[in-house]
Amino acid sequence: MIRLLIVEDDKNIVKMLEATVSIAGYESDSCYDGKTAIQKINENDYDLVLLDVMLPNFNGFQVMEHIDTEKTPVIFLTALQDVTDKVKGLKLGAEDYIVKPFEAVELLARIEVILRRRHKNNNIIKYGDITVDISRHIIKKQGIEIQLTPKEFELTVFFMQNLDIALTRERLISAVWGYEYMGETRTVDTHVQQIRKKLDLQDSLITVPKLGYRLESKS
Repeated sequence: MIRLLIVEDDKNIVKMLEATVSIAGYESDSCYDGKTAIQKINENDYDLVLLDVMLPNFNGFQVMEHIDTEKTPVIFLTALQDVTDKVKGLKLGAEDYIVKPFEAVELLARIEVILRRRHKNNNIIKYGDITVDISRHIIKKQGIEIQLTPKEFELTVFFMQNLDIALTRERLISAVWGYEYMGETRTVDTHVQQIRKKLDLQDSLITVPKLGYRLESKS
């Protein structure tokens, strides 16, 4: 799972960024000052850092001087529009520099480009002895490829991206079939039964009475 660090002193912006990156299935941690950011970056293996420039304690430029940008790519998120600030950030090793305000889709696209360039992506998901390659549309159990229908595959991926979350049938339909789907919710039940059978998930893909389903984490 791709893991990001969000460094921003405005908590409302942090919440927005957390929601944005979660859309793409990324995990995220957050902090609100430069000193804490340096500590967290040097103590953890983040795939990418979203770093504000104007921060308490150490500003974003100072943070860059205390971390290994070869190991951890950084995107600056800032209200500073001066070209000299952008050049300074890039010279310090930032991969990209995005001026606020920006669109969520733009940020996700920039993140994806950098992760691809760094040979990191969110296309491989593992769950116990199951491995899913999203880009190649391949799912294997104990190294053996399992044949799923396209909707079974998408449903499996959605469950794996939302472990331990009780998902209603309506949410599953909107995520996999689309909001305009007019069929019955029993379609979800039929697909879940097939997924359980094909991937041997009877004990971990749990029915939540009067609600939907939950895929439980492997202990």
